[in-house]
Amino acid sequence: MRSALRLAGGWLKALGPWRLAFAVASAVVLAWAGPQLAATRRPAFDLEVLRLVHQWTPEWLGQLLPSVYEASGKHLTAVLVLAVLIFLALKRFWAELVCVVVGAGGILLIVDRWLKPLFDRRRPSGRLLEDISGRSFPSGHAAGSVVFYFLTCCLLSAHYPRLRKPLFVLSSCWVALVWLSTLYCRAHWLTDIAAGAAVGYVWLSFCLAGFTVWDQNAHRSAPSQPHG
Repeated sequence: MRSALRLAGGWLKALGPWRLAFAVASAVVLAWAGPQLAATRRPAFDLEVLRLVHQWTPEWLGQLLPSVYEASGKHLTAVLVLAVLIFLALKRFWAELVCVVVGAGGILLIVDRWLKPLFDRRRPSGRLLEDISGRSFPSGHAAGSVVFYFLTCCLLSAHYPRLRKPLFVLSSCWVALVWLSTLYCRAHWLTDIAAGAAVGYVWLSFCLAGFTVWDQNAHRSAPSQPHG
């Protein structure tokens, strides 16, 4: 019991007050706004955003975005996750491997198996791709991209500090492009993406806090090396 309390205390300390406050605020907003958004079939704000996205997107980018959306789907993402896991296993970064498994698998279950069926919001009409189905709120693309790409960046940059900046820049650009593609393809409302990003950030914070506690305990329990 004491060890569990000590772990919980360490996890809260690693999480920090600001991230904890953001997690609580996100849960409150999600619980309040989710049912209202699901009950509104033609949200004026979201519709206007979709109209502006199509109006302002250059033609060349508009031709690219459907491919971006398809590339960011579960099949390619699964390949990327597998590639990262293989790399971590080859490097024997076992704690990092477990963290990626928990992060990627957890956000999939949270969004697709719990939150989407709970709120049951319809997707926008006039979707550009035929294979877009399922419920809309929150966006799994937004949540999953935040967790997988930025979790991978955090874990890898700890071992390869020189790659920190390029990893985060490339990941940020790709995630932004994925979010834009979901709007352009009318797969999600902007409020879906905002909610997905918030859920993803909260889960990312939880996973990194757990990894920090695990890493600290591993260093404490490691046998000290003799000197001299």
